[in-house]
Parts: sequence; structure tokens; C-alpha cells
Amino acid sequence: MVAPATTEPKGSMAMELTTGDPALTARLERGMDASEEQLRALATEARDPCVAEVAGHLFGPGGKRLRPLLALVGAEFGVRDPSAAVQAATLAELVHVASLYHDDVMDQARTRRGVPSVNARWGNTTAVLAGNWLLSKAAQLAAELGPEAIRLQSKVTNRLIMGQIRELVGPSDDDDPLSHYFTVVAGKSASLIAMALQLGAVRTGAPEPVVQALAEYGEHLGIAFQISDDILDITSTSEVSGKEQGKDLAIGVASLPVLLALADERPEAGELRTLLTAATAGPEGTGLPRAVALLHRCGALAEARTVMHARLLRARTAVNGLPDGSATRVLHALCDFVSRRDH
Repeated sequence: MVAPATTEPKGSMAMELTTGDPALTARLERGMDASEEQLRALATEARDPCVAEVAGHLFGPGGKRLRPLLALVGAEFGVRDPSAAVQAATLAELVHVASLYHDDVMDQARTRRGVPSVNARWGNTTAVLAGNWLLSKAAQLAAELGPEAIRLQSKVTNRLIMGQIRELVGPSDDDDPLSHYFTVVAGKSASLIAMALQLGAVRTGAPEPVVQALAEYGEHLGIAFQISDDILDITSTSEVSGKEQGKDLAIGVASLPVLLALADERPEAGELRTLLTAATAGPEGTGLPRAVALLHRCGALAEARTVMHARLLRARTAVNGLPDGSATRVLHALCDFVSRRDH
């Protein structure tokens, strides 16, 4: 019997995954290293030192590196091809980092991965242009990888942008706020996680039913991951998470715990609504600690965790038909990680 092995993806925040397979652990670690080397090399291709510095700003600091890891895991379901797997991982992370640059501008974020965000350091215009440059490099890499990579990359870019637009515009008077939330999250978060798995699997010739199962898994895992982010925005300190605590509350983002708290006539709902609509929960106001306390007291955080666990169960169910091997065990371990993450 093979002894359990764990992998902590390079640059990640103590994300340990039990693979039960030392050989798989070694492949994933090599793939993560090779992908990070490709990312740094791509940033230097800008030739302009300023563009290279801005574009590569988030390639150095820690991050969970979940998308490249998922691409590498997806590649395990096809014919083993380390080069193809690494290219898929690099493409997934390029699109993800580009989306972070744009997202931080929209959210007015000051930090990302424990360092100043691009918009905080160089300004919004530079951040948007750098994000666009990264997307152009992703498109260039997809073109080198072939038609299916182009299809997946263009589709996920469209979904990311539509998710951002829907979040910016907000729900209409006829929309259910919770339904609107899940539509936004599916576009902004789940789409890229599903794409990473699909791209890795497609690049190594995995059967179509396997690719579709991985896509469904990724959609549910992505939504669960975003819900965990929503919870951590309220419960985790900036020292632990690398982000500003209560950032979403401060700028009025309708996270799942907030929507659940406001969805019924809980005693705390009225005061919480006043705090949020009056914009007194901002970093300079006195309302943020009170809003956090209300979200704890009213049970919205516990309810959000229940929704998250339901999504994780759907993710597990999606891959129940896959071969019972090490790669499938990693997918289940990722669900375990999301369910217990604290940063």
C-alpha cells in the first residue's frame, strides 16, 4: 500500500493535498515549478521594463495557485504529457491573474497576496492595461495550443467579463438577489476553475465524458470556493488572508452572508441594512466591526457554510464516475481543503 503523500503547490499558502501517490505528488510539484518559470518568462517578453514589472507583479508573491494546479490534475486523466500539462497550467494562471488586476480596480483593493495591489502601486489605468496585456498573452498562448484551447480561453474570458458587468450593474428590480449572486459567481469564479480542469484534460486527450465531468466539478467547486472567500472576508484578518478584512463589506459588495442576512426578517437585518446602505461600514467608519458582529449573531455565516458544503457535495458527486485513482483523490482532497480553509 502506498503511503499517503502530500503536495504543497509552490507559492501557495500551506495548501496540503493528500494524493496517496508520491509519483503524482512529484509530477504536480514539477509542473507547478515549470509553470511559474513560464509565467516569469512571459512577463519579461514585454521587453519594456515597466510593463514587465507590472505584468509580473503577482507572479512572485504567494497565492493558492489553484487554477494551475487544477490544470495539472485535469491533465492526469489523459495521456501523460508534461509539456502539454504545464502549458495548460500557465494559460489558466495568466487569465486568472489578469482577472485579479481588473477585479482589484473595480473593488478599489489596496492589497493582494500580501503585497500592494497593482492599482494601489501604479494606478487604475496601468492596472487595467496590464490586465489587458496578460489577456493578450493568454490569447497568444491559446493560439499556439490549438482550436480547443482557443475555444476554452475565449469562452472563459467572455464569462469573466459578463460576470464583472453583472456584478457592477447589480440585480434588476425583478431579479432575485440570491439568483443574481450565483450568476455572477458562476461567471467570475467558477468559469475559470472549470476551464483549468477542462484545458488540462483536453490537452492530454482525455475522453469527452471525463472532460464534462471535470467541468461540472469545477463549476461547483468554484462556487464553493467563492462562498468560502465571502466568509473569510468577514472572519479572517488581513495578516492571515493577505487581503483587507471586510473589504467587500466596506465597498458594498453583496456577498452571500450579507444577502442571506438581508433575505428575511431577522432582527439584525434592519440594522445591518442601515449600516451597509449608509456606507458607515467603510475602513474609516465605525460600522464595520458592528456589521461583522451582526453577521455572526444572526446565523448568516453558518447558513453560508451550509450552502458551501452543499456545493462541495455536488462537486464530489460530479466525479463519482471517474476512475478511482490518485487524480480523483486529489479532486476530493480539494473539496476537503475548501471546506476547512481559513485563509
